Formats: sequence, structure tokens, C-alpha cells
Amino acid sequence: MSTEIDDLARAAAGGDAAALDDLLVLVRPDVLRLCARFLPHREDAEEACQDTLLALARGIGGFEGRSSVRTWLHRLAANRARSTYQALRRRADREAAVLTLPDRADPRRTSVVAGTRLDLLDALDRLGPELAEAVALRDVLGLSYREIAALQEVPEGTVKSRIHDARRRLRERLDGGLP
Repeated sequence: MSTEIDDLARAAAGGDAAALDDLLVLVRPDVLRLCARFLPHREDAEEACQDTLLALARGIGGFEGRSSVRTWLHRLAANRARSTYQALRRRADREAAVLTLPDRADPRRTSVVAGTRLDLLDALDRLGPELAEAVALRDVLGLSYREIAALQEVPEGTVKSRIHDARRRLRERLDGGLP
């Protein structure tokens, strides 16, 4: 299947619209699963999935093949899921200001897993893009240091340093040490 995805991606990058359509259909289930690792509600994961597929369709012409298509999709999905969460959070903050709703989810109506993911997304949001992307790609999506280094176009040692720093900051935030 990976060879099929790579072949379709090369053809789509070359301007083959039918190959792009086939590629989008083929990778959608995987992209949805990746987005669902970040976002606890299916509708939110589906929104991030659609954003990821749109980013894939728009960016396929610039795909240079420095990493595998699957690795590139992991990066797109992680970034789109985080962006979707940020947009949802801004929307909720605006609505909360108007409706004076509590700013935290009611723990009686939010699963422990969903609440934990929301806490993680809040903490990732405060890290900055380079650290958040590196740790999300490693710890949430399971990419190797080498794959992340290729995506971020930095040495592997830089990736390890970013992940170490991000984990330390996340631990502090999730333990209640920082706002």
C-alpha cells in the first residue's frame, strides 16, 4: 500500500488530477485516525481530517520527496489537528465571553481520555510551533527522530533537544507548575 501511495503522490505532484483523487480517497482513513489521536470528539477530528486533505491537495505540487508521503501526512495531520483545536478554542472563548459560560469543560460530562487530550493540546499550544510539532510527531504520532529531522530540516540532535525541552515544559504545565 505504501508503494501505491508513493506512486499516486508522484503522479499527483506531476499534475495528474485522477491520481490526486485516488490518493485522497486512499489516505483519508489513516488521516482521520491520526487526527483523532489529537482531538477527542469525532466531529473535530473529521474537520481536521478535511483540512489535512485540503492541505495535501494544495501542497502536493510542492512535495519534494525528502521524506515519505506517509511521514509528510503525519506532519500535515498533526499541524492541522493543532490548528483545528486552536480555532475551536478561540471560538469557545468568544462564545464563553458572550454567554459567560465556564471556561473549563465539566469533568462529569467529559471523559478522562478526552480531558487529558484537551489538557495536552492546551499545553502544546503554549510551547511554540517548533517544540510542539517535534514532540507531537514523536510522542503522539510515533515518528522516528530521523523522520522528524527530515521534516523539520534540522539535524537529528536538534530534534532530540527540542523534544527533551518540550517534554520538560509539558510536564511542568500538566503538573500545574505553569499557566
